[in-house]
Amino acid sequence: MKKNKYKFPDLPKLQKQGLYDPIFEHDACGVGLAADINGEKGHTIVIQGLEILDRLGHRGAAGADPETGDGAWILVQIPDEYLREDLAKHNIKLPPEGQYGVGMTFLPMDKSKRQAFVSEVNKIVEQEGLTLLHWREV
Repeated sequence: MKKNKYKFPDLPKLQKQGLYDPIFEHDACGVGLAADINGEKGHTIVIQGLEILDRLGHRGAAGADPETGDGAWILVQIPDEYLREDLAKHNIKLPPEGQYGVGMTFLPMDKSKRQAFVSEVNKIVEQEGLTLLHWREV
């Protein structure tokens, strides 16, 4: 590994005083990023992203509820070929790659609340001058 050419000054050592104890200080690990600089699609970048999420587990990425997270996530490119094949079964033809988007959401379990949510999304899509092609259940 190449040595950093910059010499950073040593920070003063924190001292215990009153109710403060430096034993409780922790580094902030914060964020991880893996990206293909050329924008190439591939499984390797997904594996690297999942490795980052795994290594950030100690910062609370699992959240207080072990079934959900606190916002830790992985962003992947839209699987254009897969969506084309899947939506063709519903006679839906997608615009050219890069000319459409995908939205994902968790819908309420209650039927009336779910319908209200879907109606609101449909209304906003229309107000924005967009076309909603399909609601797809995963």
